[in-house]
Amino acid sequence: MAKDGPSRRWTLPAVSAAQLLVVLDGTIVNIALPSAQRALGMSDAGRQWAITAYALAFGGLLLIGGRVSSALGHRRTFIIGLLGFAGASALGGAAGSPEMLFAARALQGVFAAGLAPAGLSLLTITFTEPRERGRAFGVFAAVGAAGSAIGLIAGGLLTEYVGWRWCLYINVPLALLAVLGATRVARDRPSRDGKGLDVPGALLSTAGFVAVVYAFNEAASLGWGSGKVLALLAAGTLLLATFVAVELRTPRPLLPMRILLHRARGGAFLAITLMFVAMFGFYLFMSYYTQTILGYSPVEAGLTLIINALATLLGSTLIAGRLHGRVSPAALILPGLLAAAAGILLLTRLTPQSTEVFGLYLVPALLLTGLGLGLVMPPTAGLATADMDWQNIGAASAAYNAGQQLGAALGTALFNTLAAGAAASYLAAHPQAAAAAGTVRGYTTALAAAAAVLLVAAIITAPLIVARRGRQRADDRKAEETTPVG
Repeated sequence: MAKDGPSRRWTLPAVSAAQLLVVLDGTIVNIALPSAQRALGMSDAGRQWAITAYALAFGGLLLIGGRVSSALGHRRTFIIGLLGFAGASALGGAAGSPEMLFAARALQGVFAAGLAPAGLSLLTITFTEPRERGRAFGVFAAVGAAGSAIGLIAGGLLTEYVGWRWCLYINVPLALLAVLGATRVARDRPSRDGKGLDVPGALLSTAGFVAVVYAFNEAASLGWGSGKVLALLAAGTLLLATFVAVELRTPRPLLPMRILLHRARGGAFLAITLMFVAMFGFYLFMSYYTQTILGYSPVEAGLTLIINALATLLGSTLIAGRLHGRVSPAALILPGLLAAAAGILLLTRLTPQSTEVFGLYLVPALLLTGLGLGLVMPPTAGLATADMDWQNIGAASAAYNAGQQLGAALGTALFNTLAAGAAASYLAAHPQAAAAAGTVRGYTTALAAAAAVLLVAAIITAPLIVARRGRQRADDRKAEETTPVG
């Protein structure tokens, strides 16, 4: 459904501001955590919940948030999400105990789970003409991709010069400005397709996502062979498999399976998930390598990522945004995956003796990975919601965001474990080697794995997103005939 000119002018800034809030909060608290731990007296074992509480609530409730967005109306859900996010941020900033901070972070995740799919849905129903949709998705992707870097920079500056509490308080004025813009956005009609929520699907999806994301978070510190991690992964896999089985049989599913069975859409979900697996491994490397090996401060490490953010902006707006509708999505997604893989592979050449690291290694890698991310995000976001009936746009948007969350959690845990294991093995085999040599070997091993993930993503997704339009329509019709209508 097309929207009028004024609503288009307000929709993109409001949704972009909300996207920045959601992504930024995934990293800004990381920088502030040591200061918050000292101020609130958190234990070393418990401090991770300032990060994990947000990730679990956000990832676990995304599918429910997408369905609620369709049921209440995307604009209404968007405004409620912004107001709730602002309130939770104020509560966290004023926290007087670890428990209060953890609860506020979880509450942020709850509102973000409705805010993120509602925002993407608003873009989809507002911008319908191919060229303007390409520009809108390009800006949306650039803001989302740059959010992590901005979070690191803002977290360092605020913590150092104002105080850690402002890493949460800063969300309040940003959210209220986005609300002001959202009130000017044209109203959309809520879905009247069925009454009530798919309760079994909601419970199974939430429990499954929480178990899997929590397992990924725990694996970063306990290792993949931990009994706790393996039990969580097994439980999460079983719950999600049961969720799929239930969704195939219920008349009004939380996530209609035809959303995932569409060839091009399924390829987009897979591409963005694996892209986030690799990129969050890359961001982990940038954070640790620049600070532990090169001696950068947290602020300097964050500022280095501006190169990546600017390259993402270039790729998403000036290339992907302008080419949207003129070339096939595959012509952007596949080169994007390969460009990011090339940037990461360049860093595997690093050694403790490498010189001119910033100019010869970091800058080219940051440019290539940023350009790749900028090429991948707009077309995958467009494919994820393309040709969806308005009742199910929220569910498709939620599934797209869920893929990003799972990819980020898996990438951080997987590559942290790989780096630590490779470093330990190298030092055990070379007892005379300096600790820095083992650390660099661990980083390069993890980066090689990240590049391999991107290459595999290109190979696997190519047959899906390159599929002919006629074949895509036939597959979609077949999926609709065999899947209950949601």
